[in-house]
Amino acid sequence: MTATTAVTCVRLTADQLLAAADELAELLTDTVDGGASIGFLAPLDHATAADWWRRRADAVEDDSLAVWAAYLDGHIAGTVSLVLPDKPNSRHRGEVAKLMVHREGRGRGLGRSLLATAERAAVEAGLTLLSLDTETDSPAESLYRSAGWTRAGVIPDYARTPAGELHPTTIFYKYVAAPGE
Repeated sequence: MTATTAVTCVRLTADQLLAAADELAELLTDTVDGGASIGFLAPLDHATAADWWRRRADAVEDDSLAVWAAYLDGHIAGTVSLVLPDKPNSRHRGEVAKLMVHREGRGRGLGRSLLATAERAAVEAGLTLLSLDTETDSPAESLYRSAGWTRAGVIPDYARTPAGELHPTTIFYKYVAAPGE
């Protein structure tokens, strides 16, 4: 990837996700290889990563999951997902998940752009409250804090890092609209 900073965030349809599964897999494997704790252990092979993305297509098709890709210089350099509510008592909230930025694309505002995209989409979908979790003491924590997210607490030994070590997870939340709006 070059140093150009033209970024476009696109919400993927199920067909677009399937077509981009190999490129998304490259992003996922790079993220895990870079040490981010996003649910996978290293080494993560390309075929497993591509299959994981392909299995998201049904959820995208039925609108229980929204996935955006950030394109930098014509290539997918980042992604974020928004898990949408599926129960009557949770129609006001959603979960931000799998915010990833390729190591070559970091420091260019992609993470912030993706997060803002998911937040705007949540408001458009009528959601008022979002939550997310991230590895405690990870670089992502400062992004969430600076974007107005509130730390709810820490769960010890919640997940394994890509290296397999247990690590705490920090839970964040953010009101993206006033309740009842």
